[in-house]
Amino acid sequence: MACMIAAPASGSGKTLLSLCLIAWARHHQRSIQPFKVGPDYLDPQLLTLAAGQPCRNLDLPLCGKAWVNQSFNGYGGRSHLALIEGVMGLYDGIGCSSEGSSADVAIQLRLPVVLLVDAGGQARSLAALVAGFRALDPRLQLAGVVLNRVNSLRHRELLEEVLEQIGVRCLGCLPNDPRLDLPSRHLGLAPAHELRQLEPRLKRWAELAEEHLAMDVFQELLKAPSPGPDPIQTALSSALTAGEPMPALPVAVAQDEAFHFRYPEMQECLEALNMPVLPWSPLADGPPPEEARGLVLPGGFPELHAARLSTCEQSFAALQSWIQTKPIYAECGGMLLLGQSLADPEGRQHRMAGLLPFEAKRGRLQVGYRTLKVRSDTLLMRRGEQLRGHEFHRWNLSQEADTTMGKTGPLWQVEGWKIKRRAEGWNRPNLHASWVHLHWAGSSTISCRWRAALASAAKRNDAVG
Repeated sequence: MACMIAAPASGSGKTLLSLCLIAWARHHQRSIQPFKVGPDYLDPQLLTLAAGQPCRNLDLPLCGKAWVNQSFNGYGGRSHLALIEGVMGLYDGIGCSSEGSSADVAIQLRLPVVLLVDAGGQARSLAALVAGFRALDPRLQLAGVVLNRVNSLRHRELLEEVLEQIGVRCLGCLPNDPRLDLPSRHLGLAPAHELRQLEPRLKRWAELAEEHLAMDVFQELLKAPSPGPDPIQTALSSALTAGEPMPALPVAVAQDEAFHFRYPEMQECLEALNMPVLPWSPLADGPPPEEARGLVLPGGFPELHAARLSTCEQSFAALQSWIQTKPIYAECGGMLLLGQSLADPEGRQHRMAGLLPFEAKRGRLQVGYRTLKVRSDTLLMRRGEQLRGHEFHRWNLSQEADTTMGKTGPLWQVEGWKIKRRAEGWNRPNLHASWVHLHWAGSSTISCRWRAALASAAKRNDAVG
């Protein structure tokens, strides 16, 4: 079955409740598969760390219904238990709609919803809030409510009585304890690698679940779905059954404190198509592994490490040499590494690799799903194709794309809710660079065309060599 952990709004404590349930499961030697609704990287890092296996994103706008179903059953069915952490408020989707929301995913997968409410300063008003969320969409099944930041035993008893009067189960009350707060950054929670004292935290989270949550009920709610086929094998079935031999084409992927925004399915798609992943750290100031045939620069927080990156002369030299002969795929923070300069949070500019002619500095938040209309053939796409991606950043560029004569032009035309249509992305013979994050399993042609690009470049380079 599994259940959706949702809330009326962001900041209510969904991740804390999810971590408590995951830690409880691990403490009792039960495997648990975490999922996260939407295009999030930071919350899934924490859930991955706690669960001991990759958290999977369930994103209807980005990946479509077929992939969400395949992912939920294919990954969820491998464990004893499964849990889905929602995004923002329960009904918050694209614009003023519920498209892509936690409610949308719960309805699609027929999941019961546990509503987590920040109950600080509330009494009878809790009834109006919960009743409203229950009534807005009759297709939604409300399994019960967990109350967060409950101040005292008297407060708890009062709130439990309020819920009883409207016929809603109270599944627990988490105490108001600042020691439970999770560190945050300008785009959300801090990355998982910054979390200190993991084992004591896991122990404390498991104790919280045991002491404050109705775990007899949660054990039933968290039961995993029926197993399904392997999601990656299904998504890439046409390529994997083509019968043609696939020689190994290793891919270097940037992985360090500055670059860590990537979906686990990207690596799984690469490896399924015999593109072994080789970790590379730009911050370590050295070239990517020599045997790599392509390079992936994922997003992350390079702006927080801009001063240190600016001293990485060998990494920069390797990138400048690399793009002459081998393909590069860069998203968001990975793209920032390729510019002329990057401002840190204090506004100080630091030199970057210099492959692209822009400067980057802090600006207005850009966030939301994007419809991408391809203007011309690119490394990974063909003219006239349309994709869906997601944009989330606070740094802006002095120049968004190649627009001058003699250049190949931008990657695509970008549209989204309440944003002006614009040309975006850097389209060079060996380069795909954009603000927009793509999900490689949700758009399976990406990994197939990436392999074709690597094979073509390798053939040219081997002929020259």
